[in-house]
Amino acid sequence: MATERLLWTPERPTLIDADIEVTHGTDSDRVSSYLGLRSIEVRDGQLMLNGRPYFLRMVLEQGYWPQSQLAAPDPAALRTEVELIKELGFNAARIHQKVEDPRFLYWCDRLGLAVWGEMANAFAYSARSCELLLHEWPAVLRRDRSHPSILGWVPINESWGVTEISEHPAQQDFATAMYYLTKAIDPTRPAMSNEGWEHTESDIWGIHDYTPSGDGIRARYSDQALPRTLTDRGPGRRRILVGDRENRGQAVMITEFGGLSYAPEVGQHWFGYSTVTSEAEYLDRFEDLVTAITEQPALMGFCYTQLTDTLQENNGLLHADRTPKLPVERIRAVVTTPAKAIPAEEVDSYRRAAQERRLHGPAGA
Repeated sequence: MATERLLWTPERPTLIDADIEVTHGTDSDRVSSYLGLRSIEVRDGQLMLNGRPYFLRMVLEQGYWPQSQLAAPDPAALRTEVELIKELGFNAARIHQKVEDPRFLYWCDRLGLAVWGEMANAFAYSARSCELLLHEWPAVLRRDRSHPSILGWVPINESWGVTEISEHPAQQDFATAMYYLTKAIDPTRPAMSNEGWEHTESDIWGIHDYTPSGDGIRARYSDQALPRTLTDRGPGRRRILVGDRENRGQAVMITEFGGLSYAPEVGQHWFGYSTVTSEAEYLDRFEDLVTAITEQPALMGFCYTQLTDTLQENNGLLHADRTPKLPVERIRAVVTTPAKAIPAEEVDSYRRAAQERRLHGPAGA
């Protein structure tokens, strides 16, 4: 138990202070930092955090502020963003189409929020776009791989920059190369070749599914239906797997879903995957979708689209100014719905850790 208390989790984000001094003769140099101890792997269809099955409850985070765009308006906003995501009940954020500010990742380490690191992608495939991504992505990995909060890497999202990957072997080879490059630089974390659909080599098969109802989730991701969903045409008429992919026990997650646009006023400008017109309908639809996912034993996590309204995308749980569209406690109750993929004893363990943190604060932080 003593050793376990040293391990980093979102529920108990234990950090260890580190002071390093290098001396050479009479010269010396010293740096102070911190480290987090934890393991993350995919095994037998499960995501394992510190050797235990772990269900990711992610929210899509584009990190956009109306007053300052892709840069936070001030340093305090980065901490507040992490605190708000956790208050809503999520244990992770999927950073989307940007490389996030290291100060945001610092607060994820300190406060306990898991992260998927993602790269901004090209619009079209070319030799030049391949060269740029191959040059820039390793720099991202080197900069951020020391953060214990980062649990996964996404170099390509939704076939951006490899738009013909399903038919073109060269684009498949490039996505596969990005997976192996990521694993070569950082073998300690899961990596995805092409998040959302048309995976080549991936440790997690993330699926983007904007079905408007929980019944659509149940029809595609039950134990009986999942093999066909993975191999036939999936959501949006996209194949989830490209080529002859070996089943190595990859975990399956719905890594974008929902996208509900709340438009209570007729004619209100909106953009979403489906629309709700009242608070009651919003909560019912949100709960229906999340519950349908947590009911499926084969699914190890989800990522709801999205945290905030962003420009024309009026489908956030929060307005662009970070005010919630639903009572925070109602959102949290839905987000934290128990998942069948996680044994009951593991759920109790996470709950005890979270309660201890609320009472005593994060150990070692």
